[in-house]
Formats: sequence, C-alpha cells, structure tokens
Amino acid sequence: MKLKLSPVVLSIAIALSACGSAPLTTTTLDQARNDYEAAQKNSAVSQYAVREFNEATAALNAANNAAAEREKVEKVDQLAYVAKQKIATAQEVARARKAEVDLKQAAQERDQVRLQARTAEAEAAKRAAEQAQTEAEAAKARAEAATAATQNAQQQAQALAAQLAELQAKQTERGTIITLGDVLFNVDQAVLTSQGQATVQKLATILRENPDRTVLVEGFTDSTGSTAHNLELSQRRAEAVRAALAQAGIERSRVDVRGYGEAYPVAGNATAGDRQLNRRVEIVLSEPGKPVQARR
Repeated sequence: MKLKLSPVVLSIAIALSACGSAPLTTTTLDQARNDYEAAQKNSAVSQYAVREFNEATAALNAANNAAAEREKVEKVDQLAYVAKQKIATAQEVARARKAEVDLKQAAQERDQVRLQARTAEAEAAKRAAEQAQTEAEAAKARAEAATAATQNAQQQAQALAAQLAELQAKQTERGTIITLGDVLFNVDQAVLTSQGQATVQKLATILRENPDRTVLVEGFTDSTGSTAHNLELSQRRAEAVRAALAQAGIERSRVDVRGYGEAYPVAGNATAGDRQLNRRVEIVLSEPGKPVQARR
C-alpha cells in the first residue's frame, strides 16, 4: 500500500531524511509551504477552489521533490514560485467565488425583504380599503336612519297639527292650549258630558303618540257664586279631565292640574254669553321634553 503524504508532511520527511546533508529547501520554497498551509486552513478554498488547490498541491509536491533530489537551487525556486502562484490563485478564486455566492445570497435576502415589505403594504392597503368601506356603509346607514327619522318626525308633526286643528288648539308662548268650554261639563258640576269625554279621548290619543309631552289642566269659572265655591269647582273640573285621561291610559305623572276659580277671565261677567266663555278648562300641551311655563 502506497502512503500519500501532503506537501507539508512530505517536506518534513525530506528534511529529516536529509539531516546532516546540504540544505533541502530555499526561502521561496519555505514561503510556498507556509502559503500552502494557510490555504489548507481556509474553508473557502476547499469549498470553492478544489481544482485550483489540487493544481497548487501538485506544484508544491514537484518543488519538494526537486528539493529532495537536490536539484539546483534555481530549479527548486522556480518550481516553488510556480507553487506559490497556484496557491495564490486558489486563494483568490476561492475569495471571488465566495464573494459572488455571498452577493447572490444578499440579493436573494434583499428580494425577500422587498417582497415581504410589498406584501405588508398590500395587506395594509387592503385593510384600509375594508375599513373605509365599513365606515362608508356605516355613514350611509346613519344617513338613511337620519332621513327616516326626519321623515317620521315630519309625519308625526303633520299628524299632530291635524289633531290639534280638530281640537281648535291655539299656539301661545306657554305652549299649545286646548280649551274645553262650559258645554262639555254638566251645569255647575265637574262631570264631563259625552261630548267632553270624546274631546278628552282625542287629547289622550295625542299624548300617547307624543310621549315626550305633558299637559297642565287649568280650571276656571265665572264670577257667579262665592270665590271658594268657584275655586273648588274649577279644581274639580280640572281633576275630572285628569281622571278621564288616566282612564284612557295616560300616566298621572304627565298630567298636572290647577284650579283658578274666577281668576284670569277671558271676557267680562256682565252677560250670560261672557260668563259662559269664562267657565272653561284650558289644557296646555307642553313642547317636546319641556315643562309647561307657569301662568304669569
């Protein structure tokens, strides 16, 4: 079996065998051996410059053999110089090819980063578009709801205006006033006639359809009779209206009452016609969400 030795090992063996004889190396050959040993330790050389390193190995072996055979110093140096060049070539080829590989890898990594960035941008744009679409749909829904609410409010206002017109209501600074005349009560009593009951039912309908409104029921009389009697009668008539509203399903908390007797007349009390005008119940309908203003 033939034992294969590397150039460095071979050079050591030659040196040992020649101990005591003429020098078997030169400065150039020593430099070549050192360069070779450095190339051996360079992993890039074994990975990227195999052929070039094999050629360098062969060249260095030739130089070592020439030295072992005690060739002329010039020839040994010539072969060692060739070996040095081939070793340098292997090193340079390894460096260049490794740089090329590193450059390609860096380019691939850069492309990957750019792809990831573009993907992230596309996903962000998609999310932004979806968010904008959602907001647009929500805005559209709000607009439609607002339009529907406006239309509903307009319809409700028109219906209320028609109902108040039927009750001959009047708009004042205290609110809308509905007047129940003396004929809607039995004479000198606080009992609503059938016509008075029908009028109160219409008022109850208005209150049910407008839950944000309340009423103040105010009773009045003419000046006939005692002040105490008139005050008590006016209070009972106002209470009669509240009771009728309660029977129609209107919460008592939405109905306040006041009896003023012969106070606040709307006509003189000299004639029967004027006294009949003074005998009345006024129902003040509040504005939405606001209390009825106190009488001044």
